[in-house]
Amino acid sequence: MDEGKEITWIPSYGPEMRGGTANCTVVISDEEIGSPFVHHPSAVIAMNRPSLDKYEALVKPGGVLIINTSMTDRKAVRKDIKVIEIAANEEAEKLGDQRMANMILLGALLANLPVLPQESIKKALKGHLPERHQKLLSKNFDALQEGARYIP
Repeated sequence: MDEGKEITWIPSYGPEMRGGTANCTVVISDEEIGSPFVHHPSAVIAMNRPSLDKYEALVKPGGVLIINTSMTDRKAVRKDIKVIEIAANEEAEKLGDQRMANMILLGALLANLPVLPQESIKKALKGHLPERHQKLLSKNFDALQEGARYIP
């Protein structure tokens, strides 16, 4: 929103969160969004095996699938999409904080599907993170940069 884009997001944190596929659908557009529901997304970040199993088939042809290989035990089967594999948990540990795995995956997504520049994400984090979390900004920025290295 800070970049003048139209945004919707629909999180799903139901009982699936306890071992299944909690998810969040995000739509970013230059135009008004008619429906927040997406049947065939341009990109999916699969942080675990259940998510990979459930969402790989939904990525539209030519889209991007980012796989956290730290939490999956199989490769993607589709050949009509760009697949990026990252051991995000291990990479986050190298950065000193396993909680940064999601930011590494986001960095890879933005490098492979440039819907927003990385600088916009940094600016948004600075402007919207609560004061008590501001100390994590540099780790978040490092994680974004680490993920951006993953371009096939």
